[in-house]
Amino acid sequence: MPFGWLLPIEGEVPQRGGGGLQKLKPMKAIQITHTQQLNIIDVEKPAALKAGEVVLKLHYVGFCGSDLNTFMGRNTMALNPVIPGHEVGATIEAVGKDVPEGLKPGMTVTCNPYTNCGKCASCRNGRVNACQHNETLGVQRNGAMQEYITLPWEKVIPAGLLTTKTCALIEPMSVGFHAVSRAQVTDVDVVMVIGCGMVGMGAIVRAVTRGATVVAADLDDEKLALARQMGASYTVNTKTEDVHQRLLEMTSGFGPDVVIEAVGSPATYQMAVDEVAFTGRVVCIGYAKSEVSFQTKYFVQKELDIRGSRNATPQDFRAVIHYLERGTCPVNTLITKVIRPEEALDTMRWWSENPGKVFRILVKF
Repeated sequence: MPFGWLLPIEGEVPQRGGGGLQKLKPMKAIQITHTQQLNIIDVEKPAALKAGEVVLKLHYVGFCGSDLNTFMGRNTMALNPVIPGHEVGATIEAVGKDVPEGLKPGMTVTCNPYTNCGKCASCRNGRVNACQHNETLGVQRNGAMQEYITLPWEKVIPAGLLTTKTCALIEPMSVGFHAVSRAQVTDVDVVMVIGCGMVGMGAIVRAVTRGATVVAADLDDEKLALARQMGASYTVNTKTEDVHQRLLEMTSGFGPDVVIEAVGSPATYQMAVDEVAFTGRVVCIGYAKSEVSFQTKYFVQKELDIRGSRNATPQDFRAVIHYLERGTCPVNTLITKVIRPEEALDTMRWWSENPGKVFRILVKF
């Protein structure tokens, strides 16, 4: 059984600290099929905790771009049907035996939604975030869009004094933080981030906190304005401006030292390679849905480092929590909507028609 798999059985959950056994009843969950259908279903609550397991009570769970792609039938990696959700704001409901004392019922937490096999090349090299056999909650296995979920304690991340609503932003921002780590950004770098969604915003924030000069690029002026609020020094609208000329002006003719691609389209992949400075670093987060053609001469002439960036590490999660604890992040601006489970179908239909206007949609349980 993969780490963190749901336990859809009914029964009683042991709670540490003399709480005894708590009788549990069926609960509601959101389920997506690849036919633009979304249903509210009844599933059974987790029960009979095994050693090392923790039950979380979900308060807020975010819909992300991969969930939209699943809804639209474009996510070939997702189960069909699937309970989505891996951006979690929760509290600990119960703990099993052999769970560290630092995890207690009532604590506010998020979770690491990825699995790792411990045997593949990535795991052997200590980069478990890129496990060859990873199964992400809500994609390759049923996720967190339900009232309770069971996870191994190692996947539960305490979030200090953050609210459960804020916690639902941690995972997507951590993906952007990880890309900046992959790029080895320092305070002497000019970093261009293409795509100012939630993941791109995470990359902007992390590059800024490392002292870099950040250029945010997007099609949407509202997102670019928010990017400035998040710390970007410059913005460029890739639809209405001459990107190449603007970058030369911003960088004294050199181009950005680092380009982080956070969109996943052929045009933005090509832009990243074309615009990065000689001997620069390109980090790719987005999955392009079709083949991408490059002028490969730039790979050699510029002696580029082109790197992938997948998921996030526990260190990235901690770094995001540390940032959010400062209280400077415009959390409410990053949350486009908070909805009830019953509103999910209409909301996903609306999002599919307005894909550029959404940062994060949270489902409140």
